[in-house]
Amino acid sequence: MDQHDVIILGAGAAGLFCAGEAGQRGLSVALLEKAEAPGKKILISGGGRCNFTNLGAGPGNYHSANPHFAKSALARYTPADFIALVERHGIAWHEKTLGQLFCDGSARQIVAMLLDECPPDKVTLTCGVEIAEVTRGEDGMFTVTAADGRTWQALALVIATGGPSIPKMGASDFAYRLARQFGLKVVEPRPALVPLTLGGEDALFRELSGVAAPVRARAGKAEFAEAALFTHKGLSGPAILQISSYWRHGDQVGITFLPDASTDWLLEAKRDRPRASLRTLLRERLPDRLADALADRLGLERELGNLSDKDLRAAQAKLADWRFAPNGTEGYAKAEVTAGGIATAELSSRTMEAAKVPGLYAIGEAVDVTGWLGGYNFQWAWASGHACAEALAQSLP
Repeated sequence: MDQHDVIILGAGAAGLFCAGEAGQRGLSVALLEKAEAPGKKILISGGGRCNFTNLGAGPGNYHSANPHFAKSALARYTPADFIALVERHGIAWHEKTLGQLFCDGSARQIVAMLLDECPPDKVTLTCGVEIAEVTRGEDGMFTVTAADGRTWQALALVIATGGPSIPKMGASDFAYRLARQFGLKVVEPRPALVPLTLGGEDALFRELSGVAAPVRARAGKAEFAEAALFTHKGLSGPAILQISSYWRHGDQVGITFLPDASTDWLLEAKRDRPRASLRTLLRERLPDRLADALADRLGLERELGNLSDKDLRAAQAKLADWRFAPNGTEGYAKAEVTAGGIATAELSSRTMEAAKVPGLYAIGEAVDVTGWLGGYNFQWAWASGHACAEALAQSLP
């Protein structure tokens, strides 16, 4: 039986980072990973270049049953802190739009950096571990038993196994099952940062598969101005992925086509170009296939000068708030992250430790904290892992 100060389940972003931080603080760490290699989701992120943080990451970029929960950890480990680590390892990076930072080279550099940060005399990484049982004795000692009979023991256990998004990478609901085993509540998980599917009359828009345009997309109180992409199943693209985290079954999604157009742009066009058609104007501003689809549905085929101001105002209003009624999402298979998870009400926002179960911690995607698209979820992994490692170093003898 292997004895350690702490056992970390999951060698993804949060688990790897927490292991390195804990090891550097002198703790003996057993880092257990189900897959044959660590950091598999990191490797596919950002098109293989890893969108490792966002310059603007702050509490407002996350949603949770408790929107205040993430404040403490995010304040104590910032994007600047992670950038300094990346630069210390000589990894070149660049900023894309909206504060998103990517490696110039490969996401493999981030995985290699996280592994290099783990002191070899303190952190023992074991891959290919299928966990059969996790128990906690009366002495507070956690015992993890693998399916092949190997066992590990420690006074602290960190759940860093993520959520069920992208199951082909080995993702599962293990974190939630383990949390419930120890009496912790779980906020109902659901796919997030995921394409939406369309049915009914909206299914006609699927004929536009492959067409993208800048829009403003809304669901509930959330609104994002980025590109939307029509697919053979429905809607995708950054704007749609963003609002999918806020969308619930039965809700509508509002899309503003031509988000930069003035409020009365069609009335202005009627005055300036009375012989032009709505279809012509839309084709000047949008991809032809999308312009034609919208024009067909609006049904105003006459020259602008022959259309009433009332009809043009109605068309403006429709284009500014075109309503779709998604019938679902493409599910965990296409979801970048999982919303919901281990309830923050069960955890300390300063330490990530479960109030009911001393020595039990949860970090990263396993927790009910979900970031926007664009590096925010990685920053939560680093920040929550850092907070946990700090607490472990202070609490363990």
